[in-house]
Amino acid sequence: MIAATHYEQRRFWILVAIVSISGFSQGMLLPLISVIFESDGVSSTLNGLNATGLYIGTLLISPFIEKPLRKFGYKPIIIVGGAIVFIALFLFPFWHNVMFWFILRMMIGIGDHCLHYSTQTWLTSTAPAGNIGKTMSIYGLSFGVGFAVGPLMVNLVKISETLPFIVSSILCLIAWSFVFVVRNEKPESLIGDSKESNSFHRYKMSFKYAWVAFIPPLVYGVLETSLNALFPVYALRKDFDVSMVSIILAAFSIGGILTQVPIGMLGDKIGRRKIILAAFLAGTVFFGVGSMFEHSEWIIACVFLLAGMALGSMFSLGITYMAELTPKALLPTANLLYGIFFSLGSLIGPTAGGLYLQYVESLSFLLFISFILLVMLLVVFFFGKQVKEA
Repeated sequence: MIAATHYEQRRFWILVAIVSISGFSQGMLLPLISVIFESDGVSSTLNGLNATGLYIGTLLISPFIEKPLRKFGYKPIIIVGGAIVFIALFLFPFWHNVMFWFILRMMIGIGDHCLHYSTQTWLTSTAPAGNIGKTMSIYGLSFGVGFAVGPLMVNLVKISETLPFIVSSILCLIAWSFVFVVRNEKPESLIGDSKESNSFHRYKMSFKYAWVAFIPPLVYGVLETSLNALFPVYALRKDFDVSMVSIILAAFSIGGILTQVPIGMLGDKIGRRKIILAAFLAGTVFFGVGSMFEHSEWIIACVFLLAGMALGSMFSLGITYMAELTPKALLPTANLLYGIFFSLGSLIGPTAGGLYLQYVESLSFLLFISFILLVMLLVVFFFGKQVKEA
C-alpha cells in the first residue's frame, strides 16, 4: 500500500509536469505569433483566425480519441500527443509562412488535446472523492504556471525570432520523456451490451448530467485566446510597450496561480456553482472598470491580476464540477465534451475578437470580454439551478 501510494504520487507529479509544459507552449505561442504577425502587417482578423488553428486541431481529433483511450489506455495517448507537440514546435523556425504556421498550430492542437484529454481523464477517474477539488486545482495550477511563464518568452524575439520556439520544444521533450516511467492504465469499462456502448447515447447522457460544468471551459477558452492572441494587437495599437504587454498577460495567469488551490478547496466546501457565479460577476466588473483606465498600463496590469484571481481557476473548477456530476463510466466521454467546449470557446474568442477589433473601434476591447462574462453569468444563474449530482 505504501509503495502504491508513493507510485500514485509520482505518477500525479509527472502528469502535472507534462501539463505545465503544455501550458508554457500555449502561453508562449498565442502572444508570440500575434506580435510577429502584427509586426509583419497581418490584419487583426487574419491574426485571430490563425490562432484558431490550435483549437481546430483539438476539434478535429476529438471524435477519434475516446475509443483508442479506452482500448490502449492513457499512457500511449500521452506519448503520441507529446511527440506531435514537440515535432510541431521544432518545425516553426524552418518556414516563416502564415499558412504553414496555421498547420503547425493545428498539429499542436491535436497533440495538446491528446495530452490534456488523457491526463484529465486519468486524474478525474482516480482522484479521491473528498479531495478532488484540491487534486484538480493543482492540475490547473500547473497549467497556469506554465501559461504565465509562456508570454515572458516573447521578449526573446529581440534576440532571435527562432529562439522561443527552440526553447519551448526542448522543454516539451524533457517533460514528455518522464511519461515512459509511468505504468499504463485504462479507464473503467462500459457494460458491453448497454446503451452506454453507443457513442451518441454517451454524449447525450454526459451532456444531460454535466452541461452546466461545460460553461467554465467555454468561457476560459474565450478568455485564453482573446487575451493572449488579440489583446497584444489591441495594446500595441494603444502604444503599449511590448515588454509591458507580456507583463499584463502574465499578470492574469499569476492571479489564477495565487487563487487556484484555495478556490478548488473552497469549492469542495460550499459548492462549485456558487464559485462559478461569483467569479463571472467579478470578472464582468473588473474588465468593465478596466476599460475606463486604458491610459495606464500599470492599472490594466492590476485589472488583469484581479481578473485572473477570479477567473483563472475556471478550467480546473469546471473539471471538478463535471467529475462530481458525471458517473465514472461516462468520465472519458464527459472529459471529451469538456475539451470540445473549451475548443469552441477558443475558436469564438479570436474569431469574434478579431472582428470586434477590426470593426468596433470606438469601444474598448475589454468591454467585449466583460459582455461575454455577463452573458455566461446569466445563463448559469437562470438555467443552472436544476442540475443535480449524479
